[in-house]
Amino acid sequence: MARAQKAPRLHIVVTAGPTREYIDPVRYMSNESSGLMGFSIADAAARAGHRVTLVAGPVSLDTPRGVTRVDVVSARDMLRAVRSAFATADALYMAAAVADWRPARKLAGKWRLKDTGAESTNLQLVRNPDILATVARRKAKRLVVGFALETGAGVSRAKVKLKKKNADFVVLNSTSALNAARTTVTIIGTDGKARTMRNRTKGAVARALVGLLAEVTRQPA
Repeated sequence: MARAQKAPRLHIVVTAGPTREYIDPVRYMSNESSGLMGFSIADAAARAGHRVTLVAGPVSLDTPRGVTRVDVVSARDMLRAVRSAFATADALYMAAAVADWRPARKLAGKWRLKDTGAESTNLQLVRNPDILATVARRKAKRLVVGFALETGAGVSRAKVKLKKKNADFVVLNSTSALNAARTTVTIIGTDGKARTMRNRTKGAVARALVGLLAEVTRQPA
């Protein structure tokens, strides 16, 4: 009787957490992402026997066992790290909540506009690079999973993101997932099929997402 073939060990890149975009040496723009979803995916992939590179924004989470962690701060930092890691990777899970915008310039000293007595001001912003779209453009047959946090018209917007960013799957969730141990997600594939996991732990969702690696290996992940 033939023995079942073991799935190959893959190199998986996972991003997690927020980015910080500094206004001056002490102030920055960011968001409420805890990084737990990305860290859970990294942990699940490592437990499945894969080699994992975790590119993490500023979070207070322990590195999962067996995972190589690369700490970054800004969106541009994260883009450089993801590009480098994905060059030799088989799959990317883009779970980080990357800031879409950053201040046009970072002030060298503390912003002291209040000292002038001004009651309002304007902060000029410029667009950050789209990490997912940039990296997925040259993904070839490698698996790319994106995430979409929406507050309305979620499924339709997620489907647009899936196509526009050349991903294989998009994981749709809502603001209720921020800093929460449990989440509800809808996993949408390029075939148009959608699978919803309701009120599940992020660990359970992570294991399901690692199961998508079968799209790369054509074998059980």
